[in-house]
Amino acid sequence: MTDRYAVIGNPIAQSKSPVIHMAFARQFGQDIHYEAILAAPDAFERTVRAFIAAGGKGMNVTAPFKLEALMLSDHLSERARAAQAVNTLSFTQDGIQGDNTDGFGLVFDIQHCLGRLLADQRVLVVGAGGAARGVLLPLLRARPASLLVVNRSVDKAQALIEPWKHDQPIAAGGFAAARGGRFDVVINATSAGLSDSVLDLGQDLYAPGALAYEMVYGRETAFMADARAQGAAVVADGLGMLVGQAAESFRLWRGVMPDVTQMLNQLR
Repeated sequence: MTDRYAVIGNPIAQSKSPVIHMAFARQFGQDIHYEAILAAPDAFERTVRAFIAAGGKGMNVTAPFKLEALMLSDHLSERARAAQAVNTLSFTQDGIQGDNTDGFGLVFDIQHCLGRLLADQRVLVVGAGGAARGVLLPLLRARPASLLVVNRSVDKAQALIEPWKHDQPIAAGGFAAARGGRFDVVINATSAGLSDSVLDLGQDLYAPGALAYEMVYGRETAFMADARAQGAAVVADGLGMLVGQAAESFRLWRGVMPDVTQMLNQLR
């Protein structure tokens, strides 16, 4: 019998998840059906439970429902608790399992697809919203030499790092704290890439050989253009993160890890 999976969000027509997951299934000759489901803003739980009742095995969750997915889950992974958001639901006899694979996708793309090990690197994360929260734990587990989170609102950045600041090499500040930092890896976790807003991060941001990583994918953003102008050695968008988080979701559901490089080449 064909196993059913889906991605749920609003809007959802732009999602690449059905293409990605069906391609993953073909890699292993597995029989699944994966669809995109549009849920009304007030109908997330009702839509999920209807999908479960119809035999659904799991769902990816995108905006604006990641917090609702957290609340709906009966059991949470450590990654989901750290992120305070859920993007992957698994439906089992023990209930609804909630996980967050976004941070895994980011670290996997940087380390395996881009070939940049994060251990002993000076890492800068720009932004202190949900996207940043979702990736901090996996980034810290990669053992960077230091991790600085900067945000226009300093209080928000400081609140974000609170769970780790006493036993991890992590600090927070305003944009001014990043100036002249000469970082090895700079990650834009703000929404500026969606509007081409310019981030005033100053000069001398990048160390020799540095990587600039934009979580937005599919377009050249102002952050990416500025990184090139400042001499970042490698500038990447977030398509690899998208595929990496999807691959980890597939592994959670199906027990096998897809070939991410093959899927990335296909999408690009």
